[in-house]
Amino acid sequence: MTVKSIPQRTCLGCRQTKDKKELVRLVKTPSGEVMVDPTGKREGRGAYLCPTYSCWAKGLSKNHIGYALRTIVSPSRRDELLQYIKGLPGAGDRVEGELRAKSVS
Repeated sequence: MTVKSIPQRTCLGCRQTKDKKELVRLVKTPSGEVMVDPTGKREGRGAYLCPTYSCWAKGLSKNHIGYALRTIVSPSRRDELLQYIKGLPGAGDRVEGELRAKSVS
C-alpha cells in the first residue's frame, strides 16, 4: 500500500511549511501580471501566503511577494492586493493605516 504525499509549501509571511491547499497562491503570469490564483493551477511563477492578515501584511510591507515572484509589484496591483486582504481574518480596520504608512516610508 502506497501513501500519497501531500504537497507542502512555505508561507512568505510566517515562513511556516503547510499543506499547499491551506495556503493562498499568488502567481506572476507569463505576461508579467501579479494576481491571486484561487484555483492554484494558473500558469506562471507562484508564491504562497497563509490566509491571514498578518502574513499578507508582512508579504506586502517587506516586498517578499515581489522578491519571490521575481518582479516589481506595481502600486495599482499592490492596491488590489490590499483590497483582497481586507476580507482576511484579523484584518479589521488595520489595513489602510498600517500598510499605506509602510509603503510611503
